[in-house]
Amino acid sequence: MNAMGGDAGKVPGSGKVPGRRDTGAVEPRFDAVIHEPTRLRICGLLSSVREMRFADIREALGLSDAMCSRHLTTLAGDGYIALTKRPGESTRHMVTWAAITPEGRRALAGHLAALQAIAQGAVL
Repeated sequence: MNAMGGDAGKVPGSGKVPGRRDTGAVEPRFDAVIHEPTRLRICGLLSSVREMRFADIREALGLSDAMCSRHLTTLAGDGYIALTKRPGESTRHMVTWAAITPEGRRALAGHLAALQAIAQGAVL
């Protein structure tokens, strides 16, 4: 911090120092929302695909409709996933699809980095 309270040498509004290469390192950040085991598993599933149907998430994790819905709603409420409804291919029913958001990817990466740091003895 400089005498004016700002970060000396950083490009205003970017949080970056000119000339310093961005290493892409993830800042460890424990996230209580993602930490819940079922939500962590959902984020893991969604991080490896573009999007996934509600029924596929439910079946992959062995959840009831209500429990799956509750966890997806929590993640969506925090902006970690996006839920969309589209007509099904073979039925007239609407099908719910879930996709991890960029914010969700960052939060998951930060949480996993925090768990790794904790496992190595760090106090966060």
